[in-house]
Amino acid sequence: MAAYALPRALVVLALAGAVAATAAAPAPAAPRAGSHHSTHSATRDALDAIVRGGTPGVLARSDRAGEVWNGTSGVADLRTGRPRLPQDRFRVGSLTKTFVATVLLQLAAEPAYGLSIDDTVDQWLPGLVRGNDNDGRRITLRQLLQHTSGLYDYIKDPEFRAKYTGTAFFTHRYDGATPESLVRIGLAHGPLFAPGEGWSYSNTNYILAGMVIEKATGNSYASEVERRIIRPLGLRGTTVPGTSSSVPGPHGRHYSKLSVDDPAARTYDVTDFNPSVSGASGEIISTTRDLNVFIRALLRGRLLPPAQQKEMFTGHDLGGGRAYGLGIRSQTLKACGVKVWGHSSEIPGSLTRTAATADGEHVLTLNRNSDWGDPTLEQAAVEAEFCR
Repeated sequence: MAAYALPRALVVLALAGAVAATAAAPAPAAPRAGSHHSTHSATRDALDAIVRGGTPGVLARSDRAGEVWNGTSGVADLRTGRPRLPQDRFRVGSLTKTFVATVLLQLAAEPAYGLSIDDTVDQWLPGLVRGNDNDGRRITLRQLLQHTSGLYDYIKDPEFRAKYTGTAFFTHRYDGATPESLVRIGLAHGPLFAPGEGWSYSNTNYILAGMVIEKATGNSYASEVERRIIRPLGLRGTTVPGTSSSVPGPHGRHYSKLSVDDPAARTYDVTDFNPSVSGASGEIISTTRDLNVFIRALLRGRLLPPAQQKEMFTGHDLGGGRAYGLGIRSQTLKACGVKVWGHSSEIPGSLTRTAATADGEHVLTLNRNSDWGDPTLEQAAVEAEFCR
């Protein structure tokens, strides 16, 4: 799930998939790894703190001024004790949204598609967004990308939760879903506010954005992401899995406590599930290296023309030094005043955060192979990297 969406206790609902029913026994934490460059000592300590807080293992990569630093702490596999590796792949959840927003903005820059981000949803998906006071004739593509549409987040639907929480995961982990069915779940609820009159994070927005990409191009959003971003940037560890339930190797395991808000609760291996219940809102699999390459290219203007670049990085003020652009957010770090751009995510068994300076000179991605724990610990790791 993306940042600002749901409490950690409900994280396995976020961009929900389902869970494998294999319980994992605790294993000793592996020694931390990484270079010994002194500028990363505080970041290394922050990774260790995440593991002490209960996460089985954490992986980080920093790219700065030609220097690459990889750091790990804990384990990738509680059964074998195998440490996390820099090349490990993992589910990146809502960082998928940054890829999707980039593609939609690219289409807006290409006259052949006749698309503007100020088009209404109804212009591209006529009649789809209707009912319960929802009206696609009043919602723009910009509002989808910026979460100002007011549309209800389908993952908060009580029936959806009932299917994808607790032991129900064992029954539904491979069910999957179509984009149309996920949108219908969201539209079964009234809007949270009139379009453009508020801000609320909603995965329904990006399911619709993916459908608009398909309508405009005649291709799936996944194939457009692959053609426009993954292949040109050489993101060899990045895939859009569709209905495939496995994570390509190499990868560690992904762990969950099935929404039980208790550090002592049983831990389950949730690595395999059908991610189509996340779709364009959060199904991508990637690596720390690939995410850093992508975010750096985006910030440096390699993926968007100047006009669309400006649109993407014009943020809706969320208060507290935070803002949300189009598929990307900014935060001014309290410890030092540095402003970073990126995204965070939560999906069953995986929490990811990417942050970068506005010039793309300094980029950090970290991933923990769990969906529970204190969120301030990953924030501490970001501040350790950018403020010391």
